[in-house]
Amino acid sequence: MNRTTVSLIAGVTALAAVTGFASMSEPETAGTATAKAAAQLPVERTSLLCPAPSTSDLAETAYTSFTPVAEGTGDDGSAELTAAGEESADGKTDDSKDDKKDDDKDGKGKAVLTPKEPGKPVTGEASGAESPALVGTAEGRFAPGWTVQQTTEIPAGSGRGLLGTNCTAPDTEFWFPGASTAKERTDYAHLTNPDDAAAVADIELYGKDGALKSTVGEGIQIPPHSSEAVLLSTLIDEPQTNVTVHVTVRSGRVAAAVQAVDDRLGADWLAPSTDPAGSLVLPGIPKDATSVRLIAFAPGDADADLKVRLASPNGPITPAGNETLHVKAGMTAAIDLGDVTRGEAGSLILTPTGRSTPVVAALKVVRGKGDKQETAFIPATGPVDTRATAADNRSKGSTLSLVAPGRTAKVKVTASAGSGGGTAAEKTYTIKGGTTQNVELPVPSGLKGTYALTVEPQSGGPVYAARMLEAASGGVPMFTVQTLPDDRGTVEVPDAEQDLSVLQK
Repeated sequence: MNRTTVSLIAGVTALAAVTGFASMSEPETAGTATAKAAAQLPVERTSLLCPAPSTSDLAETAYTSFTPVAEGTGDDGSAELTAAGEESADGKTDDSKDDKKDDDKDGKGKAVLTPKEPGKPVTGEASGAESPALVGTAEGRFAPGWTVQQTTEIPAGSGRGLLGTNCTAPDTEFWFPGASTAKERTDYAHLTNPDDAAAVADIELYGKDGALKSTVGEGIQIPPHSSEAVLLSTLIDEPQTNVTVHVTVRSGRVAAAVQAVDDRLGADWLAPSTDPAGSLVLPGIPKDATSVRLIAFAPGDADADLKVRLASPNGPITPAGNETLHVKAGMTAAIDLGDVTRGEAGSLILTPTGRSTPVVAALKVVRGKGDKQETAFIPATGPVDTRATAADNRSKGSTLSLVAPGRTAKVKVTASAGSGGGTAAEKTYTIKGGTTQNVELPVPSGLKGTYALTVEPQSGGPVYAARMLEAASGGVPMFTVQTLPDDRGTVEVPDAEQDLSVLQK
């Protein structure tokens, strides 16, 4: 994704307009002036968008919202998730239906989910094929680290499986290695626009031989406060097994996610890969994975040669026969790693064998055998800098994976109070360098409902994290994996006096 940099040269009052940004550039200084250290302050406003969960009448969707308690936020603030389309471009809802009139006394659509306080999850539900995409905003004390998990269970039929995704902030560029237009796959790109003006986006597809010609993927209009689902197979003529999807926004901003449905292997959401980089970490491969496929794409004009390593509980391992991966410029490459974890926790680490070339990557992971298989995706993700959160954890079925690809790291994990009651708990873990650990979770005492897990590095090297949620049904090991990048709950705010002195020179 494209991390837009926002100038704060006008002073700290601009902080109130920040939406989903993690850090700000220090203003340039003139002459011999020395830049002062920037203050780290909590964000004051955040937007999150959730895609429409399913087209199945059997779908049951749970939404879980959580904001960690943060210092320096004050006592004011609010957060809510509203159905996309509830609010029109002029800030007024569609009053053509009587049931909307009562919900719109102040120009806002009916809230689907309204958090009550930081530190305690709040949940909501939706069912059937008509559940809409959601548009959410958090302000004040609810904004720093705001996390919303969307989890859908479909017991049978098209899209069968446990589908999970973190609702995401709007942006202008997204990469999705791991999509497909093969005959057994039905993949949709969901684009959601939170703003008062229409957004315009392009979808480009790249296969094993390079760019796939398409004109219908250009200039896709997403109306204000609305969501569009684009069937990827309609964009090109010939089926492609391994496809990289590139979404760019010409006008406005959107949130993007790919829903992948396999006729035989179930369904899940494919979240975007982290920004193209020379080295990547893909954390949290299930220890009982029966099949793991690595898909990578080099977006530049140079080939990439990557060393492939598995960070196991005992240290890094090189998969036999798949020591390296060559990715040609502008082409999608894939290798099958089989049951690479062999019953142990694992994460994949990609590093350049020579010159560093930016790439994006994701894993397609399968659990189970025969007609009892289920699939999920793990995109490359960023490290947990200050804090990351996984919402919607249950009393059973949650697994937290932590990987320290470099130096040994100490990590604190906090389990929040439950949505229906319980007392928060925490544990501190030491993750040895080069290893992945599935840690024993600090489940809240007296837990009722769901709870959130917050990951905070304490010392040592960088830490990457992922959470697997599973719910077996009819002998099918249904599961979904969400990576936990930093929640970008704070921003660096340059010293106001220094900023004004720069403007005077």
